[in-house]
Amino acid sequence: MNAIEEAVAALEGEASATEAGAAAHHGYTGNKDAYLRRLKRIEGQVRGIARMVDEDKYCIDILTQVAAVTKALHAVSLGLVEEHIGHCVVGAASEPDPGARAEAIDAKVKEAADAIGRLLR
Repeated sequence: MNAIEEAVAALEGEASATEAGAAAHHGYTGNKDAYLRRLKRIEGQVRGIARMVDEDKYCIDILTQVAAVTKALHAVSLGLVEEHIGHCVVGAASEPDPGARAEAIDAKVKEAADAIGRLLR
């Protein structure tokens, strides 16, 4: 299973868990269907690239499609980072216990910074 398929499976699993009554609240929960549609579209693009390689298409045409997929994945990533900050970091800031609040904010901000760092590599 590739990274895109894993991401789609994870989001679909959360959708099933939520439908079954589990209370999974993440920043992207309200936009989950849109993220799933985008990821499935990206998955189709990746399959198309594999088909292009299999059919010995021109290398520049393949690279153009790889760039399009990369840009699409970056857009999904940036949306998820924004959702994390707007939901998870803000949620940590509403922790009633001041000691726990500072620790929770630090943890969520570090998670966001680490994720951004991985995106920039």
